[in-house]
Amino acid sequence: MAGQREQFQSRLGFILAAAGSAVGIGNLVGFPVNAAKSGGAAFLLVYAAFVVFICLPVMIAEMSLGRHTQRNPLGAYSSVSGNKTLWRIGGWLALITPFMIAVFYQVLTVWLLAYFVGAVSGNLEAMSDPAYFSEFINDSSVFIYLVILTFIVGFILNSGVQKGIERLAKVLMPTLFVMLLLLTAFVLTLPNAFVGVKYYLVPDFGKLSLDTVNLALSQAFFSLSLGMGILITYGSYVSRKESISGGAKMVAIVDTSVAFFAGLLILPAIFVFNPQTDTAELSSSSVSLVFTFLPKIFLSLQDWVGYIGASLFASTFFLLVFFAALTSQVSILQVPISAFQDELKFSRLKSVFSLGACAALLVLACTVSFGMVPWLTEFMSYGGGTRSFFDLVIDVFYETILPLNGFVICMFAVYCWKRAKLNQEMAVGDDNISGSFTERYVNFALGTFVPAILLFVFISTVSLKFFGVNLLQAFG
Repeated sequence: MAGQREQFQSRLGFILAAAGSAVGIGNLVGFPVNAAKSGGAAFLLVYAAFVVFICLPVMIAEMSLGRHTQRNPLGAYSSVSGNKTLWRIGGWLALITPFMIAVFYQVLTVWLLAYFVGAVSGNLEAMSDPAYFSEFINDSSVFIYLVILTFIVGFILNSGVQKGIERLAKVLMPTLFVMLLLLTAFVLTLPNAFVGVKYYLVPDFGKLSLDTVNLALSQAFFSLSLGMGILITYGSYVSRKESISGGAKMVAIVDTSVAFFAGLLILPAIFVFNPQTDTAELSSSSVSLVFTFLPKIFLSLQDWVGYIGASLFASTFFLLVFFAALTSQVSILQVPISAFQDELKFSRLKSVFSLGACAALLVLACTVSFGMVPWLTEFMSYGGGTRSFFDLVIDVFYETILPLNGFVICMFAVYCWKRAKLNQEMAVGDDNISGSFTERYVNFALGTFVPAILLFVFISTVSLKFFGVNLLQAFG
């Protein structure tokens, strides 16, 4: 049976754990590339504006709902709405979404673990071969790494909120920040580094369009773990002595800072090691950049520090991204774990095993959908192309459904839970919030333009991803 609900031991622990869920591959790789291709500092300014004016109100609503109900997303929606079917559907979406995101994220984290091991073992030259990645993901060794990672994640989750998730965040997040700063400082001392800095920090407003604005909003929304049920779940473990709005602001600052400094690492590094790089060569896919482009970049560092030095640099980078992915994966999986404990009254150990049993076949299906199993590799066709099972999971549960979940939480907070009760919860642990600009803005934003924007993003993404129709071009 589930015992008394755990709480984060400290405000710092909550902030680092929530930041750990937000900081992932998208921050460390996707953000710098998107910024470089979409106006540099111009993209950064648009991104920051979306974080402040759109994402923060949604973050505060999710965290407040979680702490008020002390439940997972399904339980939170059900208890506040009185089990009304329409709102329970929203709860199920906020529960199923992180479960399915965790399925494909497990595969990505396995690849990062394997690349870290490969770099440490001196295999950097082989990893820089363009054919290496496609051969590796179809090699049986991937299952060994999958088993290792599953045991690591299972052990952390079974340790609980305080001894597992919070302790992991307190160790890995500061380590990640220090590694990121040290790598960035090192790269900026190398020749040609400021060519990359120029691409990144000199604004080019001519590259901004409705497409890039939409990209900035998607990057901000996804980066902060909104619409995944994570912040509802984490909010349920927050002490009533803590300020929800203050915690949300700190998480947003940490997340955005990591993305910013990642840009100062990735873009200068690319131009240091390959001065002739054209940004058009950079893939918009974080996966492609990490596993096929960057190993070649790292190998070229041997001209300065030798092969061992280049391998050490690559090892440190892959360990950095692995830490980010691991903290995200643990945070994502805590959502269904919480549901097993709350709704089915399972013990934590039973919840972890039950989650593993539910996810096993889906994770394996994603793992073998790159050529090992042909029918999963060519699972279905939509949007003008053939998609694997892995592609389908990403397109539906990562690329598409998160804005819809964000729209639902806005509608739920304003029209079911009501603004007055949201305000009461925000005031718990924060004597200065009542009547403040923050309170008034959150109330206004959640009931007006934020849900409208999120609904449009959802509809336009569905149109583009599944029907090949770009609605933004009609307005561009």
